[in-house]
Amino acid sequence: MLDIKFIRDNIDAVKKAATDKHADINLDELLDVDEQRRDLLTEVESLQATKNLVSKEIPSLKDSEREAKILEMKEVDSRQTELQEKLKEVQKQFERLMLQVPNIPSPESPIGEDDSGNVPWRYWSPTLGEVDPKETDKVAEVPTKFAFEVKDHIALGQSLDLIDLEAGVKTSGFRGYYLKNEAVLLQYGLMWHALEKLRAKGFTVMATPTLVREFALTGAGMFPSGRDEIYQIANSGKLSSGKAEEEEPMYLAGTSEPSLLAYYADKVLEEKDLPVKVAGISSCYRSEIGSYGKDTKGVYRIHEFMKVEQVILCKATISESDQWLETLRGIAEELLQDLKLSYRVLNICTGDMGAGKYKMYDVETWMPARANYGETHSDSSLTDWQARRLNIRYKDAEGKIKHVFTLNNTAVASPRILIAILENYQQQDGSVRVPEVLQKYVGADVIKPK
Repeated sequence: MLDIKFIRDNIDAVKKAATDKHADINLDELLDVDEQRRDLLTEVESLQATKNLVSKEIPSLKDSEREAKILEMKEVDSRQTELQEKLKEVQKQFERLMLQVPNIPSPESPIGEDDSGNVPWRYWSPTLGEVDPKETDKVAEVPTKFAFEVKDHIALGQSLDLIDLEAGVKTSGFRGYYLKNEAVLLQYGLMWHALEKLRAKGFTVMATPTLVREFALTGAGMFPSGRDEIYQIANSGKLSSGKAEEEEPMYLAGTSEPSLLAYYADKVLEEKDLPVKVAGISSCYRSEIGSYGKDTKGVYRIHEFMKVEQVILCKATISESDQWLETLRGIAEELLQDLKLSYRVLNICTGDMGAGKYKMYDVETWMPARANYGETHSDSSLTDWQARRLNIRYKDAEGKIKHVFTLNNTAVASPRILIAILENYQQQDGSVRVPEVLQKYVGADVIKPK
């Protein structure tokens, strides 16, 4: 959410952001509703001031004057009540529209219609290290090379008894899956490796709620625009008598980000305690309703998965939030370098970055069977857009109250990252080598056919 005063003073820039991000918001309507809201508020406050003044005068008036004033105040009171009801409705319209206003993207964010406008920023491979996108010859050498025909993760998962999609669909429906044997150890080893790394870097680790209230999703920006991607619980809670325990709807979170942010909702932090660095581990749920027909095979695009997510709350300056954005990107890259997987970093364009983002990187890991890179990490800066929605503030050194800036980043998400591991580490004999950093969790250096 942007500050309404900022919107009024920078309406052209906000309109451009809405256009560049394909945000469905009528900003002229918002300004009109805002004017109505302010006019009503002024009138309500004026009537209240009149009532307060007259209430002090009444005791000193004569009986006839007192009765006349009381009758007059009844009319004022009736008018005020009428305006207050109208103000409530206008305020609802105002809040609905404000939640649809996108953040202003950074000057460094490319202007683009969709993911085709994302710009490769750097490449990395275990053999070449960092590669500049301008070095096209080296860029072509980043992907893993094989002297045999590669199998995809589905074939490898079946032959090594690691993934059962048929049973998954039978039990869980479309996009259902079972992980088995070493795949389970790989997944939990990845999670533990990420948590250990983040603890060493000063992050507070949390196991977060996956069942969340609406305010958490609205505050994080998943509502209203991303509502179709979120699962709502049909019976959010019932007592033994059958009476509903929870009146409000409950939802399954698609990431621990809403829970991590909601932990600080309505709090005023001290500047000395910033930045706040937290990492949440949780199961995640997404309907993928907007991805009909995309990646229907395998475990690339699924309804439930596990993830370690990072969130940072920092001081309200672009320079500091930019620094943390790069730090988070570095952590994502460090985890992939630990796994010795080739990847690239994309600077995400306006048409693909989402309403609340100020600046965003995606990290995509090479997946041989796709003959392409696949998104495995997402690193975003949102300035105070989320903090205003959740009322997360801090007191600066001068005693002024400000909204924090927020950032988030994927540390690791599984089973998608397993695709890259299985396919990049496959051997000609059908086995899969285990990345060295994960061998202690799996208890083996090679996964062989059963």
